[in-house]
Parts: sequence; C-alpha cells; structure tokens
Amino acid sequence: MSLVRVGMTLLLLGAVASCGTSATGSGPAPSSAAASVTMSRSAGASTTQSVAPRPSSNNATPPPYIGRVVWVRLPSGASLQVHPTPHGRVAQGEDAEQEAWREVLRKAPDAGSPGMRAQFNCHWVFARLARPNKPSWNLEPWRPVVSAQRMYDAGCNPGGPES
Repeated sequence: MSLVRVGMTLLLLGAVASCGTSATGSGPAPSSAAASVTMSRSAGASTTQSVAPRPSSNNATPPPYIGRVVWVRLPSGASLQVHPTPHGRVAQGEDAEQEAWREVLRKAPDAGSPGMRAQFNCHWVFARLARPNKPSWNLEPWRPVVSAQRMYDAGCNPGGPES
C-alpha cells in the first residue's frame, strides 16, 4: 500500500465522520476493517492485537466492477454517471481499482482526464464507505484538479455541489 494511499485512507476516515456517517450508520465503521490476531509467546501466554488487513493484489472479487456509464447534461454541465456493479461496491485492492477505471475508459473513452480520474478514485475509496448504496458516482470534467485533501473535503465534488 503506497504512502499516498495510506494518507488518503486516513483522510477518508475523517471525512466519513464529517459526512454524517457514524459507526452505527449505513457504512461500515472504520474499526470493522480491523482483524484480531493472537500472538503466542514462549512462556505460554498469548496476547491479542488488532491489525488492519492488507489489500491483496489478488482480488477475490472478480470484475466487472462497472455496469454502465452514461453521459448526461445537467444545469451545472456535463456529468458522467458511473454505475458500479455489486462487485464494484465491495472489491478491494489497487488492482481492482485500476481495473474498474479501465472499465470506465472502455465505456467512455473521453473520460480520461486527470480530474475525472481523481474524482473516480475519491468515489472508489470514499463514496463506497460513506454512501454504499448510492446509485451512481457522478464525475464531471468541469471540476478543478485539486489535492487529495481538498477532494475529500469536498466529498469528491470540488468546485461546486454534487450534481
């Protein structure tokens, strides 16, 4: 897991709380990702420690991750509505994220701008936790390219409200 991904995950956990999703809300609690590991010592005593699981490059949830994409015209401008599949809502790991983005580009080749990619990444990491049943992830080419912090602070929608 890259240092950027770790930082973005930490930002994500803070953003989930500010988005109105609590540990008892519809999204999984940040602690739900922890696993319990029992460690043995030579004296026969054991201790239990919680550790976060590491995403594997061998994703057990197979593609497709994206069911369909639809360009729509809204008052704010063009918007690409990305509809994830059930597997796209739960797949883990960077390989799955990269494959999902490739699926978007196969369905909408004109979506390949840095800002659109950053919005997709934010939705892949953030929206799946904060709003797991959101029907579509809306990516807009008119939104500015911003830092990961600003992207998460804006709920994946920098430069204006969600379309």
